[in-house]
Amino acid sequence: MPRILLSMAVFAATTWVAAQNWMNIHQTYEGLDRNVTIGLSEGVQSDFDHQEESIFINIPREDGAMTFPFYMGDLDSISFSPDLLDSEKGHNKYRPFTMNIYTENGEYIEEKEVWLNCVITIDGKGEYSNYCGTGRIRGRGNSSWEWYDKKPYKFKLDSKSKLLGLEKAKNWNLLANYRDVTDLMNTFAFETAHSMGMPYTNHSRYVEVFLNNEYIGLYQLTEKIEIDKKRINIDETGGLLMSFDMDDGPDLSPNDGDNFSSQVFSLPMCVKEPEGYTAEQIDSIKAEFAILEKAIKSRDYEKVNELMDIQSFIGILQIHEFLYNVEIDAPRSIYMFKDKDGKYTFGPVWDWDAGYDFDWSDMYTGHTFFSDYRELIYGTDPVNGTNASYRINKFWLTMFGNATFVQQYKDAWLQHTDAVVAENWAETMKYANALAEEGAYDRDSERWPLETWAWDWSKYQYTPAEEISKMEQWINNRKSYLDDVIANYPAGNDDIEPLDVTVVGTIKKTQSVSFSGGYSQSGKINISQNEVTSLLGGSPTSLVPLNSDGEEGSNTAAGTYGAWFNANGDTAPFNTGNVHVYIESNDLYRWSYGCHPQNCRKGDTHTVTMQYRFGNKAVNVQVTFNVN
Repeated sequence: MPRILLSMAVFAATTWVAAQNWMNIHQTYEGLDRNVTIGLSEGVQSDFDHQEESIFINIPREDGAMTFPFYMGDLDSISFSPDLLDSEKGHNKYRPFTMNIYTENGEYIEEKEVWLNCVITIDGKGEYSNYCGTGRIRGRGNSSWEWYDKKPYKFKLDSKSKLLGLEKAKNWNLLANYRDVTDLMNTFAFETAHSMGMPYTNHSRYVEVFLNNEYIGLYQLTEKIEIDKKRINIDETGGLLMSFDMDDGPDLSPNDGDNFSSQVFSLPMCVKEPEGYTAEQIDSIKAEFAILEKAIKSRDYEKVNELMDIQSFIGILQIHEFLYNVEIDAPRSIYMFKDKDGKYTFGPVWDWDAGYDFDWSDMYTGHTFFSDYRELIYGTDPVNGTNASYRINKFWLTMFGNATFVQQYKDAWLQHTDAVVAENWAETMKYANALAEEGAYDRDSERWPLETWAWDWSKYQYTPAEEISKMEQWINNRKSYLDDVIANYPAGNDDIEPLDVTVVGTIKKTQSVSFSGGYSQSGKINISQNEVTSLLGGSPTSLVPLNSDGEEGSNTAAGTYGAWFNANGDTAPFNTGNVHVYIESNDLYRWSYGCHPQNCRKGDTHTVTMQYRFGNKAVNVQVTFNVN
């Protein structure tokens, strides 16, 4: 490898250097032409000192210059050149670019809560403008940060800047995609969402990242989801950005003060922006959202359409089912915004490396996807969950009982389905081909080898090419399978379900439950069909769990009917860690029950309620569990 060292005379020629746009420090790394491009004009003035073995580059910022060294023995050459005009750039977005991050004093990025000062440079490779600027960086993500060695990051620039042709902003994300061998799962989801007309969908740029001169692999550079004129362009004071997210909700983040459990469907909600709402304001947001929830609960299409952008709701449902992103079950990473005096609108889409039939049995270390294209999140009859793999919150499924909504859903699928595979996959493969041709896949695989044990105890090495082939086949098969499933969804009807029901009777049951028996108890709760139909004046049309306030809760159990209940008698998802007893059944009148063996204690008493409905009449069944 040639080493070209500049003489002191060149470094002394400061007037000549200042006339240039960029200083290019070049180093060849494993077949990668790595250029650290330092801006010397256009508002980013830099100076440097040359010592015998190192160059020290000083980047100014408001709180003082940051200095980082280059060791001469590691360099191939240093040159000075003007930046290209926009008309001279190639604008090939598919290539892997090079990003260099230098933290102050070379500190390691070890926390998600602690920001480190940094300098960031990006080599646009003649396709886009080079970038050099200062900012702050920290870790990001939940499972991706906690479980995996290759860490994701977020960074905040000191001034809004365009990066690789993307709109000016301060806040950016670097996705590690460690679980995803193809590095394409988010990109394909973004391309699909774009074609479906989902609002403010993110973009992809691939960068090979050096952190303090150490190669840390291939990353996906994309926008942060935020309210901004160049991102989610809504009123910055009157607008609202929320997420449906278990991690940010009140159960797992009880002290954050920006979250709530929704009034009707008990969804974990977080107000992402604007920040700084008071408790009273959060309560007001919750009450306003409950108006939409009640309209959905009653299957009132006209009212729902008045309050919510139904097309975006359909879009978020379809892309989750198509890519089998089961995190809608928790839920996690589902964004929704509302402009001042506007409708609730879903988007942007986010976080797709838990989709594509990921094998959760090996979730901490595994990289296995694409096993079965026939699994369904919503089932073949979504409003009833028939043949569904998950019992997701009824907020997402209730409207499938409305004929107008079902037809609109089917029409939307037919409108987008062909382009989803043919056009979006072709677009995604342009990134894959460039990553392969320029060696980015190979360098990342060498830095982060992905292995697992095969059935015969030999080691199996994942390769991007093989996984991409599996991904393409899975997507094509799944599209064809869903064509038939969605076409045969039951039509539903346009009757509006009454929101207010009159309780015409209460049936009380007392059961003993053993805390040591846990999940597999053989006890049954038998309800008299004659008693129920006599009280209702007809056969019940639904059986739902109630929260302690009498409002309908969510079916969080595995059966057609039932729920997990927490200590307060409210329905709750199993993974909140606060559940105590459950009722579960596929039979209207014969229910199984059990308890959480770690949460229930001898002497506990839990009273929970199920409710039969017929028209606007209801019969409550109160079950008191005595733990022994």
